[in-house]
Amino acid sequence: MKTIRLMSMGLCAAVAAVGIVPALSAAESVTTSVYATGLQDPRGLRFGPDGDLYVAEAGTGGTNATTPKMCQQVPAPVGPYTGGSTGRVSKVGRDHKVTTVATGFPSAMDAMGDLIGVADVAFLDGTLYALVAGGGCSHGNPMQASGVAQVNRNTGKWNLIADIGAFLKTHPAKFESADDFEPDGTLYSLIAAHRELYTVEPNHGQVLRVRKDGDIKQVIDISASQGHIVPTSIAELNGDFYVGNLNLFPIDPQWARVQVISRSHDDDFDAAPGFRHDERGYHIVDSKAGFTTVVAVDFGPDGLLYVLELSAAAGFPTPGAGKVVRVKHSGEIEDVLSGLVVPTGMTFGPDGALYISNFGAIPAGAAPVGSGQILRAEVAPGW
Repeated sequence: MKTIRLMSMGLCAAVAAVGIVPALSAAESVTTSVYATGLQDPRGLRFGPDGDLYVAEAGTGGTNATTPKMCQQVPAPVGPYTGGSTGRVSKVGRDHKVTTVATGFPSAMDAMGDLIGVADVAFLDGTLYALVAGGGCSHGNPMQASGVAQVNRNTGKWNLIADIGAFLKTHPAKFESADDFEPDGTLYSLIAAHRELYTVEPNHGQVLRVRKDGDIKQVIDISASQGHIVPTSIAELNGDFYVGNLNLFPIDPQWARVQVISRSHDDDFDAAPGFRHDERGYHIVDSKAGFTTVVAVDFGPDGLLYVLELSAAAGFPTPGAGKVVRVKHSGEIEDVLSGLVVPTGMTFGPDGALYISNFGAIPAGAAPVGSGQILRAEVAPGW
């Protein structure tokens, strides 16, 4: 997954130049504020049934290392990784206070200084689940696997219910990039839909379904028809999945896509505004270009699809070039908020505001530990 990790190329100095307060630019209909600070590489986020905002934090990696004799390694220059158990899930109360919910999740740092760890969180039937991306022998964590963990919000105890790292090894994708291969995967996005959990594995290009009992099933292998496009994010509407992709580096603006993965439904199905629907089954039925480095997708209270872009600049990720766009009813892609610094996740809150993980993928040494923040944006409905 040539994503959050290749940003080390010149990013340390660039982040230092930007500073910790981003210079945001928003439409007149958008009001922004800093909702929380002090987070370590915050990624996906979701409001819980208690009204608090739960945040996945990638962690700081560790010093554990493995060798080719122990397991297949991630190719250089990205590999090898060193691992540890510094990943965590935190929550932000309505008083904006950040507290730790659960710790000890696998976290891993690659040879370029970039981190993977807890990638996302989701709630299913009131239970908190965490998407764990830093586990596996190739990430320096041979005793901890990558997958989906069930988390007790009261005690902080957690257990892995689905070992997706093992699943990927026995259910390989059709197309795997030899020079950009992660044996244990780089899981990134998690949602609850249809009383099940769904996740995206960017490096292998697979969308997977995970049940509460840990059963894993492939929904679709995107690589089979699209090759190595690095799908990162997923949202659901009316039974269909909307999957955004990052694409490879160097960045070629506006060539990333949001693809609609269809399941069987009635003829009166309504697609999201700006998209069409004309087929049945678990396959790609629509693909809309015009995006850049998609890392999150979500539907707003206005019914429109909102897309978070890591960096809209050509070349390599640029601090301050991240932004939020949305797809209007006409199909036009409209800028909502720009000036974000390597943003990595977003969600709409019960108040209708948009919450964004900012400074979410900062390589080691590029900024002080705990520089991650959550931004809150009040966005007027689109049309």
